[in-house]
Amino acid sequence: MPNVFITGANRGIGLEFTRQYAANGWKVIATCRNPISPGELASVPGDIEVHGIDVTDHRQVDKLAGELKGRPFDILINNAGVYGPRGVSAEEMDYAAWEDVIRTNSLAPFKVATAFADNVAAGKGKKLITISSIMASIGRNNGGAEYIYRSSKACVNMAIHCLAKDWEPKRLILALFHPGWVQTDMGGPGADIDAKTSVRSLRKAISELTPADNGGFFNYDGSPLEW
Repeated sequence: MPNVFITGANRGIGLEFTRQYAANGWKVIATCRNPISPGELASVPGDIEVHGIDVTDHRQVDKLAGELKGRPFDILINNAGVYGPRGVSAEEMDYAAWEDVIRTNSLAPFKVATAFADNVAAGKGKKLITISSIMASIGRNNGGAEYIYRSSKACVNMAIHCLAKDWEPKRLILALFHPGWVQTDMGGPGADIDAKTSVRSLRKAISELTPADNGGFFNYDGSPLEW
């Protein structure tokens, strides 16, 4: 049975990843902050194992890594993330909020990647996926604004890209994906696509990754994005 490890699995895109992989016969190792009250995650059918971690708490991440030592992950999906305050101007920047978003969107995925790299290396798929955003793209940023979210995702893009290069001897496939503008709590009801459509396309794109894609940044349909 193939298996997938998913952070932020109790809502939005993470919840839909859990639903779809479980429905297709995968073993899902799902994480969320509160495993006692995981919301809709509790009612998703399939072989799902729920663990509670706050990905910004490195001690919790290390503890879970110790508990899961030796277990192979075919795919790891670094999904947990936040948007932070919206529309904050440069003149009125909330630096404390900026630090919090960087901690969640940049430092936490990097920590998860390093803590569970051996699990991914032991799996057959050897794919370590991080959910990023097209808003991280410097090449596509023609409008400015949204300093906090954009910079946090640009930061994780660079960190994961560096890992991909440094870890080439591990023969893992590290890739970053923009999930589309998705109808979730973060994306809002007016977004372009629903979570089911986004995740269905992401799963296909992830399944088609090859070693040549290591370190790449892609749209949810698998097409490359400029940095």
